[in-house]
Amino acid sequence: MHRLLIFALAVMGVAASVCAQAAVVVAKSDTEVIETLPAALGNRADERKLRRQWAASPANAELSVALAQRYMDQARAQGDPRYAGQALAVLQAWPDAAKAPDEVLLMQATVQQYLHAFDASAQLLERLVKRQPQHAQAWLTLATVRRVQGRYAESDKACAALALTGAGMYAQACQAENDSLRGDVDGARATLQRLLALPHSRAPVRNWLMTTLAEVEARAGRPVEAEAAYVAALHAQADAYTTLSYVDFLMQRDRDRDALSQLEQQPRTDAVLLRLAIAGTRTRSPDAQRDVREMRDRMALANLRPDARTTHAREQAMFALWVDAKPQRALELARVNVRLQREPLDLLLLAQAARASGQANAVREAQQLRKEMGLHDERLDALL
Repeated sequence: MHRLLIFALAVMGVAASVCAQAAVVVAKSDTEVIETLPAALGNRADERKLRRQWAASPANAELSVALAQRYMDQARAQGDPRYAGQALAVLQAWPDAAKAPDEVLLMQATVQQYLHAFDASAQLLERLVKRQPQHAQAWLTLATVRRVQGRYAESDKACAALALTGAGMYAQACQAENDSLRGDVDGARATLQRLLALPHSRAPVRNWLMTTLAEVEARAGRPVEAEAAYVAALHAQADAYTTLSYVDFLMQRDRDRDALSQLEQQPRTDAVLLRLAIAGTRTRSPDAQRDVREMRDRMALANLRPDARTTHAREQAMFALWVDAKPQRALELARVNVRLQREPLDLLLLAQAARASGQANAVREAQQLRKEMGLHDERLDALL
């Protein structure tokens, strides 16, 4: 089992998911922490009031972005992309990106990113940074989108541009992650450890840096160090992304019972339910059949949407491989998935499905894609 990005956060890395929910405060120095806190869901009365205000003034950018953010919070919390569709509908007063206010462009890009429309998201972000070269949040989000696509050189450029905005700590962590993906694990580790040693105490920042370090160590084949970093990240802030990334790490190590214990208190989003179904099937847990049945029903419902084959290909490939034991079906879906997103998980999934299906040409395909990307991952070494 491989690391699976939280479906609720789609393609956003931890740092970007923090930054995508509030305005960036640019630091005056590298030792000053930039804090971006997620917007609160609020109560239903507040949301109804906001909807009424927006309905009376749908071309009001501030109201539109605020309501779209509410819908995105619900999409992430519940793992339901229909809320993202509602967020896009709220922003329909600006069909022409050239005329959209900055905050609308950023929100549109965030929604498109959530929906796995990565090129569309990147185009909006590139328009925004051309208009506002000092927009730290847009640069960081663009770096993340390009990284998810496996376009590391373009992500590097966005990280470098982020540094010029004064967001030095974020820029260094951004570049460190890219460097680790290309094999400079020692350099990335040193950078992240140095940033962690800075005199800041913000829980979201420490969580983000520690989670990034944990994933670096996991790719480097250092499970003891990776687990220590995961535990430290969860101690700093037990958020959904880190919890599920840690769960995937445990499942990679065949520690499915430990994974299930981590999932017990998590909301039953699609991402959580997928892991419950896989780990439960492996351990023959009492709830496995229920979880498998529910996940299968959710996928069937999702497949009614025209874009489901691409936006949910990763999740469906993992279900086909680990629950249904249909490697050929998993391979077909994994191939669809890597056309869209190319995180280490996606290459791992392609390689595992290729091996399980016994198709040598598919293994070579995964090898070639890895070479083209320049991705270094010890877990792939065992497969390719």
